[in-house]
Amino acid sequence: MSKPILYVSMLLLMMIWGFNVIAIKVIVEYFAPITITAFRILTAGLTVMIIVWIGKEYRNVTKMEWVYIVIASLTGVLGHHFFLAVGLANTQASNAGLILGLVPLMTTVFSVLLLGDHLTISKFLGILLGFFGVAFIVLNGNGRLSSISIGDLYIFFSVISQAISFIFIKKGTRTLHSRFMTGWMLVIGSVCLFMTSLLLEPKGLSTLQSGTSIVWIIFLGSAVIATALGHSFYNKAIHHLGPGETAIFINLTPFFSLVGSYFFLGEQISLLQLAGFIFILFGVLLGTGVLGNEWPKIKLHKKRHTTIS
Repeated sequence: MSKPILYVSMLLLMMIWGFNVIAIKVIVEYFAPITITAFRILTAGLTVMIIVWIGKEYRNVTKMEWVYIVIASLTGVLGHHFFLAVGLANTQASNAGLILGLVPLMTTVFSVLLLGDHLTISKFLGILLGFFGVAFIVLNGNGRLSSISIGDLYIFFSVISQAISFIFIKKGTRTLHSRFMTGWMLVIGSVCLFMTSLLLEPKGLSTLQSGTSIVWIIFLGSAVIATALGHSFYNKAIHHLGPGETAIFINLTPFFSLVGSYFFLGEQISLLQLAGFIFILFGVLLGTGVLGNEWPKIKLHKKRHTTIS
């Protein structure tokens, strides 16, 4: 798959994920957050594994590949979705949007530390522009962050967990098909989430009776389209583009969340928020190397690099 097609596909995926933030917010308001997240991720995992089985992509996994799968499951599924679900239930959407915008920055840091990646000037400026654009969007309401809450900390922990998982997804997909790895990650992570929900939400299963048919449709759309198919493609993009470059696109999700809020919740979009999107757009163009590709690299390491295998 060529880079232009990957970039367009990533743009569409970020739109889906932006709308998915609204879907998750609706879901966790009806059900116990961790419990419903476990079932949502399990539904996504089983969907991916069915696709893997139909496509005859299933195979035996080596010990080292299991290490990558398990670590990615614990960080990218258990850690990320646990903190995201609980965080969204305990903080404002604006705060969550800004903190989630830190994913590219954290991913780049871990890519440099664990993969020995170089940080180019254009990519560095792109990340800064993207972060600035996210700030424009999420701070539009009152121009400042409210005091840090426990929900804010949970969202930040979800950012760290997801950034770490991208590194091990990159390592795992060197030998594993991205969809195959995604399926195992989602299934293993959902089981861990369910065990966690039994401890933290002992009455969580009883809340599943309170959902309406529309809410369950939203649940299925979030699980199958955004999580199952979305994460399968995203992990494939990590394999082709690398974790740092791929994560830059996540800066687009707050904008699409705003668009979804406008169409589905009747909220208004201001000129300041549109200005934020422009910063994000140029941030993505710089960060992915579409612009400024000829700029020199920042030497953050010595000539001889060591990476974790």
